[in-house]
Amino acid sequence: MLSKTSKYTLEKLDSKRNTIVSHKGGWYPGKGVFTHGYQLLDDLVVNKSYIQIVVLNATGKMISRELAEWMEAIFGCMSWPDPRIWCNQIGALAGETQASASAATVAGTLAGDSRAYAQGALMKGMDFIRAARQKQIEGKSPKSITELEIRANRGKPNIMGFARPLAKGDERVSALEKIAHRLGFEIGPHLQLAYDIEATLFETFGESMNIVGYMSGMLADHDFTAEEVYRVYAVSVMSGVNACHVEYADRPANDFLPLRCDDIDYTGHPHRSVKQPHRDTP
Repeated sequence: MLSKTSKYTLEKLDSKRNTIVSHKGGWYPGKGVFTHGYQLLDDLVVNKSYIQIVVLNATGKMISRELAEWMEAIFGCMSWPDPRIWCNQIGALAGETQASASAATVAGTLAGDSRAYAQGALMKGMDFIRAARQKQIEGKSPKSITELEIRANRGKPNIMGFARPLAKGDERVSALEKIAHRLGFEIGPHLQLAYDIEATLFETFGESMNIVGYMSGMLADHDFTAEEVYRVYAVSVMSGVNACHVEYADRPANDFLPLRCDDIDYTGHPHRSVKQPHRDTP
């Protein structure tokens, strides 16, 4: 016998059979394309930027053109055309095998969906700065918040949004700061807290804020959630991946990182012969 909950679920699902329901929008032939209450072509395409439309579709928010310009710059900061970078290696390898640009870019973009870097790291950065700000509101100082996080990481400055594994500092932060200054943005409470945490880390470990920390502080001050930021930047590395695909798609096959057998450091079982099965002669 079905429970009341199961029965309700089945009835609800049955009511939607053969029907697609969308609260975002849709295309009505002869009337137009609608999204979040706007006419896509008449209201948005002719009056708003592409990034404003991206953010609207991802979050339901219509942001200002100034904020859209700043958020657009992040795509450039996160799409370096360097084939040594994880996701870009996939694009390059796909290029030399003559895979399509779409297949290569999608595959490389998926490699950026990590908890440690690229778009996957944004959620952790946002979660940290929003939680840290709440602790600050409750009375904790930036220094105590930082020290508590360091103790939780066994004495290491492994705070998402701060420090980098391969370099000191982050040149992308200064670029985004220049754009924010030009566009007239002020430093809000989340971003100021990020700067205060950076000061504590730099004093003790010589580490500073990276792009995730700066983005998180800025976007938290504009009322974005971690999930919203992740959705907006879900394909943030695509341009760099595409660039590496294009470079190696136009080169001869096997041109990206060719290897000889003796380039491989094999650590498995030593060479051994395979015993041939014994066969009785007739």
